[in-house]
Parts: sequence; structure tokens; C-alpha cells
Amino acid sequence: MDSSASTVVVLDFETTGLSPDHGNRAIEIGAVKLVDGVIVDRFQQLMNPGRKISFFIEDFTGITNGMLQNAPSCEETMCSFAQFVQDFSLVAHNASFDARFLRSEFERIHHVQDEPFACSMLAARRIYPNAPNHKLETLVRYKNLPSDGNYHRALADAEMTAHLWKAILDDISTQYGISHIPFRLMQKLTRTAKQSVPRLLSCINQHDERS
Repeated sequence: MDSSASTVVVLDFETTGLSPDHGNRAIEIGAVKLVDGVIVDRFQQLMNPGRKISFFIEDFTGITNGMLQNAPSCEETMCSFAQFVQDFSLVAHNASFDARFLRSEFERIHHVQDEPFACSMLAARRIYPNAPNHKLETLVRYKNLPSDGNYHRALADAEMTAHLWKAILDDISTQYGISHIPFRLMQKLTRTAKQSVPRLLSCINQHDERS
């Protein structure tokens, strides 16, 4: 699989709560597949967690118990999603949240999740330090990215995150003259202190020029 940061699956979960460690489950997954920065495929599915969801979650997501009643099970949905991911690298906004649920739901179907993950929120904090904050909706407005204004639904959030991820890559490429951005560089970027980011990316540019 291409190791480029522009060839990834960008995903988002809606869930019954904040942590699978407390018994919470996924209720919707949305994802888009980027190849060379172009959306080539989409995945979206509500899933029945086997229990009723709270009024707070219904109000927050717009997903109702009635909508979930006849939805496929989490297990059935995650089997399909595993086929969609293949061996693509993964991106999410606040990825620690989505990675926990992805790992938990995959474990229930005995699927090992070993694709590398990167976080668009952490990347945005390094590249857009002057943004008002680094919530997805704020960054979408800050960068004037495509949006239907429908937040907290999985596919809509995944598509907006994909546009944000592409904007981050484009801005790195323009500002630092890096023609090919490896996925592992973006992972390293998210672990780098903000004040050290210019040095990191400048060094990559110099290496490219010498190659």
C-alpha cells in the first residue's frame, strides 16, 4: 500500500458514550477513502448496539432508538468495514477516541487492527496554531472547507475531516516545499512540540532537495 499521507481512510464514530472501557458501543460509522488526496469511496452505516441509547445521545447526534432498531449489528457492520479499510492507513479527528472504539469493536469480531493511525486535530494544532480552537467545526470555518453544516453524524464528519486533512497536507507542501509527505511524517508531526515543527519540516525539505 502507498505510504503517502494523501492515501488514507478517514473515519468517524458516533457512540453511546465516551469510552468502550465503560461498556459503550458504536452506533454509527462513516468513512471516506482518499487516494492521492481524492475521495474515491465512502462507507456509512448505522449499527444496533443491542441496547437503547440515551436521550442525550439522541439529541447530540440526531440518531434515534427508532433508527437503530432495524440497523445491522455492530459485529456485522464491523466485518464489512474491515473489508473497506483493507490495509490503508487511518485518520480521525481526535483519533484517540475513534481508535479506542475501532479497536474495541474489531476485537469483538476477532479482527486485529494494526493499520497505523494519525490525528488531524493534533496535526492542525501544529500547522494552524492561530486557529481560535481546534474543534472540527471551527477548523472547517477557519479554512473555509466544504461542509453541509451537519455535524455529529459520522459520514459528514469523516468527509469534513478528509477535507481538513487534505488542506493540512497542501499547506505543509506549499509552506515547506515538500513534494511527497509520508504518512509516518504526519505521525511524527503530531508527536512533535509545536515550537519544533518548523525545524522538523524544514529538515525534510532539505533532505528532499539533496535526494
